[in-house]
Amino acid sequence: MLGVTLALVAACDGSSSEGAWQGGPSSSAGPASTGPSASTSPAVTGKPVHVRLLEGDGSTWGVGMPIIAYLSAKITDAHAFAAATTVTVNGAPAQGAWFFQNSAIYRGYPLEAHYRTEKYWPAHAKIHMDLAVKEQPAGTGLVYDNSLTLDMSTGAANISKVDGKTKRMVVTSDGKQVFNFPVSLGKASTPTFSGVKVVMEKDRVQRMTGAGYDLKVPWSVRITNSGEFVHAASWNGGNIGQRSTSHGCTNLTVADAQRYFNFAQVGDVTVFTGTGGPTMPSWDGYGDWNLPWSTWQAGGLLKTG
Repeated sequence: MLGVTLALVAACDGSSSEGAWQGGPSSSAGPASTGPSASTSPAVTGKPVHVRLLEGDGSTWGVGMPIIAYLSAKITDAHAFAAATTVTVNGAPAQGAWFFQNSAIYRGYPLEAHYRTEKYWPAHAKIHMDLAVKEQPAGTGLVYDNSLTLDMSTGAANISKVDGKTKRMVVTSDGKQVFNFPVSLGKASTPTFSGVKVVMEKDRVQRMTGAGYDLKVPWSVRITNSGEFVHAASWNGGNIGQRSTSHGCTNLTVADAQRYFNFAQVGDVTVFTGTGGPTMPSWDGYGDWNLPWSTWQAGGLLKTG
């Protein structure tokens, strides 16, 4: 799914707040609609809290994609939310956890929760979630007004490893190498984030601006909210594979960028090492995998255990 409907200006700089991503692959239509209630608990009175999902039924994602829920109020207690969650992978119970953080994507939904397991999802899997929170408490004076179900799938396990020292991007699919591209990463003053990044969006043409440049960049694959992309960089051809000179993005030749763009799916994993930059913050897009599992299980802004 392409993010071509998004009206934003991107900054090719992993440390910049310009060009912050304003929605997910289905953002033009808003979050997924809610399902029927699955709760039989006694009614609880209070201000209603509505829950929406980024993913929709029948959708397919890369193995690094968390399940993302948006909440219409900043709840103060997440225990009922966690207890009401049941997730299965190919029919077997998943041992996952929710992590809560502030959200700036959807107006009226100030809090978001991401669900993942300790490792990436398996490839070619069927994932089912029941979130039976209707009439459950969300803290003092707060109560959920809906329950949700979700049926989604994963595609192939597409994993890209980008090495700032060798200036190469090696891409595998279900364990088999499919690409080995030369790259140019961020220069010393604007280094590329290290760590695990998840493909967020694909744009055939993305406008990028910054100090001294304003470009319409083809074959752009977003991997951070703050402005890092894997994209074509015809102007940087002499440096690709030789030295890192970008503003933080991963520069490819035009031909390689088009091949990667056509191959990549939202939710695919990209792992960056040797960039000279700090680890991507967990909140800057889908940086969930940069948190240790023990930290993730603690729940973030709200405790779930």
